[in-house]
Amino acid sequence: MSRIGKLPVQIPSGVDVTVGAGEVSVKGPLGALSQPVPAELSLEREGSEVTLQLNEDSIRANAMSGTFRALLANMVAGVSKGFERKLTLVGVGYRAQAQGDKLNLTLGFSHPVVHAMPQGVKVETPTQTEIVVKGVDKQKVGQVAAEIRAYRPPEPYKGKGVRYADEVVVIKETKKK
Repeated sequence: MSRIGKLPVQIPSGVDVTVGAGEVSVKGPLGALSQPVPAELSLEREGSEVTLQLNEDSIRANAMSGTFRALLANMVAGVSKGFERKLTLVGVGYRAQAQGDKLNLTLGFSHPVVHAMPQGVKVETPTQTEIVVKGVDKQKVGQVAAEIRAYRPPEPYKGKGVRYADEVVVIKETKKK
């Protein structure tokens, strides 16, 4: 069993973990998430901890133990604290504006870009050049942030574009004669 898979998942107060037949559900103050449990694994709840057990001894079961333990820990963190991803717009005239479940982007194209948010993901714009994507599901938050960044990724010569707040863009030197 992988080292990560051996670690128990701590359940904070206010979070309810239900282990059903082939599925685990996590409910908390921010929402609810569920995930199918792989056939190679079984879950046991002991007080405020959930541990994983292998049903078979195989390479796939070993790999899935670490993966599923990380997924379960992210589900517990998501329903208790939530996840957020910050993006910044770098460039003259680049602006963002949140309107309900839509994000309006002005990124130097001849048309404005409107990105619709999926269910369970919220977007905020503290300033015109900052975007904050929030949600309970870590995968959805990261996917939405990646889709927004993909409209205009940072270019390597001036660094203009949509970038993650913690992203470092290496600027290339211009061509010399």
